[in-house]
Amino acid sequence: MSTYLINHLRIPGGVPNEEGLSYLEQVEDTVRAHGGRWLAQGAVDVLEGAWPGSAVLIEFPSHADAENWYNSPEYARIRSLRTDNSISDMVLIDNVPADFTVAGFAREIRAMTQGAGPQA
Repeated sequence: MSTYLINHLRIPGGVPNEEGLSYLEQVEDTVRAHGGRWLAQGAVDVLEGAWPGSAVLIEFPSHADAENWYNSPEYARIRSLRTDNSISDMVLIDNVPADFTVAGFAREIRAMTQGAGPQA
């Protein structure tokens, strides 16, 4: 099951500095070595709320592959080029099963909460 890395990225001044560019030149090889591929990158169209900066979306074959990339010695060598020169909120989220529906998710929650009594 695929896992997705989402990075809410803010670069001070809006343009990467030399270290940020060095990171960009090196990061792709570290991601590919763990089966990852870029699905989206760039400015976002904000529909609600606030989202300063841009977004990066990377797909990995599995959650383990994503974690192995993030913790790999190759990525560890360049990670500070990103963390020292940008602000990131980075998360991993797993793909939903093929039969997933939001209505089904709501039914599961209703079933779990039935008979639980009044909520405090």
